[in-house]
Parts: sequence; C-alpha cells; structure tokens
Amino acid sequence: MSVVARQGVKYSIIGYLGFLLGTLSSIFIFPYDMEFYGKLRYILPTAEMIVPVIVFGLSFSNVKFFSKVRADGKHHNMLSLSLLAVLFNFVIVVAAYFLLNWLFPSLQKQRLWEMKNLILPLALVLALSSVLNKFLTNYKRIVVPNIFENFVPKIANLGAFCLFFFMGFAEKTAYGFFFLMFFISLAGYGIYTNRLEKIKPDFSLGYFRKDNFYQEILTYSLFGFLGNIGNYIAINIDNYMIGEFISFEENGIYSNIYSIISLITVPQMGLFNISAPIINKVLATGDFAELDRFHKKTSLSLFFLGLVLFCCIVVGFPYLADFMKNGEDLRASEPVLWILGFTMLFDLATGFNGHIISLSRYYKFNIVVMLILAILTITTNMIFLEHTHFGIFGIAIAYAISLSLFNIIKITFNYFKFRVFPLGIEMIYALILGCIAINIALLLPDFKLNLVNLFYKPAIVLLILFVGNYFLKIYPLDKYLNRAFIKSLFRF
Repeated sequence: MSVVARQGVKYSIIGYLGFLLGTLSSIFIFPYDMEFYGKLRYILPTAEMIVPVIVFGLSFSNVKFFSKVRADGKHHNMLSLSLLAVLFNFVIVVAAYFLLNWLFPSLQKQRLWEMKNLILPLALVLALSSVLNKFLTNYKRIVVPNIFENFVPKIANLGAFCLFFFMGFAEKTAYGFFFLMFFISLAGYGIYTNRLEKIKPDFSLGYFRKDNFYQEILTYSLFGFLGNIGNYIAINIDNYMIGEFISFEENGIYSNIYSIISLITVPQMGLFNISAPIINKVLATGDFAELDRFHKKTSLSLFFLGLVLFCCIVVGFPYLADFMKNGEDLRASEPVLWILGFTMLFDLATGFNGHIISLSRYYKFNIVVMLILAILTITTNMIFLEHTHFGIFGIAIAYAISLSLFNIIKITFNYFKFRVFPLGIEMIYALILGCIAINIALLLPDFKLNLVNLFYKPAIVLLILFVGNYFLKIYPLDKYLNRAFIKSLFRF
C-alpha cells in the first residue's frame, strides 16, 4: 500500500475522531448557549483570514523549493528565514491595522476591534503553525500534525465553552484557555519537526542572494499568497459576516450546521497535503497523462466517500435535531444544510485543481482566480445581507455561488493547459444512485421513536449505495476493504 493511501487514510481516521468530538459537542454542549459559541466561531475564522497576509505564501515556497534547498543542505536555512519573515510581517500587519483604525475611527465600532487583543496574537500563532505544517508535508508526514490541526480547535472550543457556561468563569478566562490551546499546538509542531530531523536554525542570507534566488522565492510566495487568500476568504468570511452583521446567535446556529455537514470534507486536506509533493514531481517530468489519471482517481475517491456521508447526514438530520437543545432552530435552518452539502460535494469532485495551478509554472494565474473569488465572495455576501432578509440562508447561497464558480474557472484552466479533468461519468452514476437512496429513505415510513429513525434511515441509504455500487462498479471498494489494507493502517 502506497504512503499516499496509508497516510491519507490515517489522516482521515484522525479527522473523523476530531469530527466526532466536534459533533458530540455541537449536539450536546454548544446548543446551551448559541451566542457564546457564535463568539468563539467568530474569533477563529477572523484570525484565519488574517493568516495568509502574515504568511505571505512562504508556507507554499517551503514545499515548492524544498527539493532544491534540501539538496544543497539549506532547507533549515529557508525554514528559519520563513519563520522570521512571518514575525516581521505580523508587526507590519498590526501597525497597519492600528493606523487604519486611527485614520477611520468608525472602524472601532466593529466587533473585530473589540476582540483585537485575542484575534491578532492568535493570527500570529496560526501563521507560524501554518509554515511548520507545510514544511512537514515534505517528509510525507501529515498524521501527527493533523492531531494539532484537527483536534486542537475542537478542544479549544469545547474547553472554553465549558469554562464559561458550565463552570461559571469569566469570558476572558475562557478566551485565555482558547488561545493557550493553539499556542500548545504551535509548540507541538516545533517538537515534532525537530523529532523528524533536528532543527538547525540558520538565518544567513548568502545562499538566497546567490543568483538572486530570493527573488524567485518571493515572486512565487507573492502569487501563492494571492492565489491562496481567496480560499481563506471563501471558507472563513461566512462566520465573520454573520457575527459582524447579523448576530452571534445566528453565527452559532450556522456553525453548528456547518460542523455537521463538513464531515464529508474531512479526507480532503489530508489527501491534498500528502499529494502535493507528488503533483510537484509529475509536473516537473511533464507526464500529464499520469497527472490526469491521478487527478481523476483522487477526485472520484473524495466525491464517492463524500456522497455516501452526505446522503446519510441529510436523511438523519431531522431526527438528530430532535435530540439537541434548541433543535427547532437548527431544523428551521435545514435548507442551509442542503446548500452547503451540495457545494462541498462539487468541491470534492473537482479534486486538487488548485494545487495543480499553484505548483505549476502557471502559478501566477492564481492571482486572477483569487481576485474573482474574493470579489464574488464579498459581493454576494453583502448583496444577500443588505438586499434580502434571508439571513444565514442567504450567506449559504453566497458561499455556494462563489466557491462553485471558483472551481469551474480552475477546472477550465487546467483542462486547456494540462489536459486534465477531474470529473467522470462514474460521478454521475454515483449522484443518481445517491438521489435514489435519499428519496427511498425519505419515503419510507417513520417509527414513533426518533432514535430508531436516526439509525434506520441512514442504514437504508448505506445499503442502497453499497449494493448499487457493487453492481455498477462505480468505486473499487474491494481494494480498500481487505485485510492487507487494514493492516497497513497500523504501520507508522
């Protein structure tokens, strides 16, 4: 079994365990105080939108140029300078932010200004963690970092919420615990990196000045930043917009629904991170036929697994909501679940199209895609906020429009430049099969006990999907549901 499959599945297992913790918290804990949970879900996404500005694409450069600098024994030199540059960028960002608020005092009425003492330091910690996280992908190690990346936010949210609501501590104390968990995560990244290969701090500039190598790195980092910031905006701006312009309570409801449906995307980043070095290698050799094969295979894997989970979630959600405190609020917002779910499924189906662009010689095209995504995301959100009364339903539609168009543009570009295309006829068969499974489950009669319905209807969906897949041969499950593959999961 290849290291990609083994690390990808291990990553997914960690992701699902993290999701289980988050889901149980969303069902049994967070509904007790949607307003405070909405505040927590405002703080982290807002900090994450600042991260790409601080990192400035340096995390991607540590992947793009790793082979070259490692061959010259300068990979720790590049890592050291990258972390130092992040600190320098942070100082500039903070100074610019305070200057902007001094010039335009009306900005100080925003909730961002009220929470700046927590959000800005958190952005720095996340930025440093981001560089170390990408650096570790060069060693094809994503499982342990995923513990920091996936579990820490869940524990931070849960711990801070329990301290505030159940134990009666002040908000500042809860926020202090929240920040501490991410700081511990940063320390964990450093310790694990040093364990794989002893870190040798080196801040010399001679190697990068030679032949103006630093200019190549900075150019790539610039366009990596511009190409990546759109993703951060698309993913995180919802929580910022809802918290800033609607209410923290609605932000809590939206976040709860998003947390539940995001189960379908858990394997995505694990596979992308471990695949990045492989994509880089294939692009260097120019073997686009192999790239297309790998692209289609990966996209189908993500889409099929995501579809199975999506079908189970949407048929079980109404019964799940009945077990949650304030579940009627979540049930009233069920359309948000469907919109987000279909959008995420399409995102899964498009595979790693963005990685192909960012790791190729056409990486500068990301600036065009970024501008389109950023403008679409902000514009559509503001349109639905200012000109409709859809609330979080409108925010979900805006998310769907911007992210889907973003992916369509990247698919089109990759097809004409590399002749690679992620979508296949198997996905259509799977989608039809999924629609049939959902409709059959919805038409079946309900039992009086919702607990029975919660398990019996998703079970029907699974049965239909797996039986249908067996006859239609959509996805080769037999390659993964065997003893050899299962044994390989336990070899670290």
